[in-house]
Amino acid sequence: MEDLKKTALKIEQELKKNGADKAHIVVTRSETHEFNISNGEFSLFRTLFNDSIGMTVLKDHKKGSAAINKTDDASIKKAALDCVKSAESGVADEAYDIAPKQENQDFCNAAYNGDIPTFFARSKELLEAITARHPKIRLSDTVFQHIKMDKFYRNTNGTEFSTKRGWYCVEVSFSALDGDKTTSMNGTGFVTESLDEPFIERSDIEKQLCDTERQLDLRAFDGKITDGTILLTPKCLSQFLGDIMGNFVSGAVIRDKTSIWLNKLGKQVADNRLTIRMTIDDPRIVCPQKYTSDGFIAESYNLIENGILKTFQLDLFNANKTGFERVKNTDSSVVIEGGEKSLESIIKGIKKGLLVGSFSGGAPGTNGDFSGVAKNSFYIEDGEIKYPVNEVMINGNLSDILMNIQDISRDVVCNGEDVLPYISFGGIVISGK
Repeated sequence: MEDLKKTALKIEQELKKNGADKAHIVVTRSETHEFNISNGEFSLFRTLFNDSIGMTVLKDHKKGSAAINKTDDASIKKAALDCVKSAESGVADEAYDIAPKQENQDFCNAAYNGDIPTFFARSKELLEAITARHPKIRLSDTVFQHIKMDKFYRNTNGTEFSTKRGWYCVEVSFSALDGDKTTSMNGTGFVTESLDEPFIERSDIEKQLCDTERQLDLRAFDGKITDGTILLTPKCLSQFLGDIMGNFVSGAVIRDKTSIWLNKLGKQVADNRLTIRMTIDDPRIVCPQKYTSDGFIAESYNLIENGILKTFQLDLFNANKTGFERVKNTDSSVVIEGGEKSLESIIKGIKKGLLVGSFSGGAPGTNGDFSGVAKNSFYIEDGEIKYPVNEVMINGNLSDILMNIQDISRDVVCNGEDVLPYISFGGIVISGK
């Protein structure tokens, strides 16, 4: 870590020499052990090494940045000069700033060095389990990684953060094949610091494999449901949450005043059973953010609490620009705790609707209207999953569905990045071809 600190100090000197008023620097060194599966067999074993440097400067209230993957003196000097020049050619804005001095901290976790033999054994065990339990599944482009990362952050106010972290990452891609029947590609994965459990028992891997096999009997859905229900899997819910945050609470839409929630702080925007927590201190989240890109110590916060909008997601620049409070972390780790009902009982309560595994559509409108295709999905009628459906359109409004939550499942999926339940929403238009 000491050599990363020396590099950061060297960069800071170069930036100041070229006229920077303020700056922050991040120096990163990573080592990745990777196993790949192609066509159901291990096809690649490799170790990757990477050094990277990112720097951001402020000069005369203008902002510039540069990034390189070399650490020699000549490359550092050139990048520092380019960084300052990019600021000089920018547009001045007094909202640009960096965090004041924070308490220097060191962060480390137990999986830093990794146990590569056990990791490989667990990866092989997953391959064998899938082959034995799911003979119709065909694996494709599946990746197992252990990533070890050293990172050093410093800004010109004297804040220093050093990080030594390691984690295991599993990404599984697959389809199903039975005679002349085949499914579209599906995938899932997780990150973890522990190798205590078999991988097939982690996250939603087993369920995704089962659902993919069931997709072999796809049927067309005819007709139209004008007031239907969608039951979103945690994977699909994550997609919708990303659109909700981008459309209603992100820095860009608040700064440009295009969010329909602009005047909703402290007001109800969702069913009172919904709390969305952006966490850095939940043990189910692997390698959460410890400090923001602006240089503040990160803290957990509730974005929505019992249906009430508590904050916007504004970094320092957008907070200064708009006058609203700066968000306490800029990570994307979401925790929504489970409700009272099992997944099975929620399905039993749905008259007509879809269990939606993923969604493909264009960007929602500024008012939150969305339209697209429900993929990896199943038709539900009178409380039963009837059959997998092909290319069914769903239409609704992102703001409206939050106020029209029907149920939140007791079952949650923890993939190391999020903790999410299944949630059903009413008032959706469901259309077949």
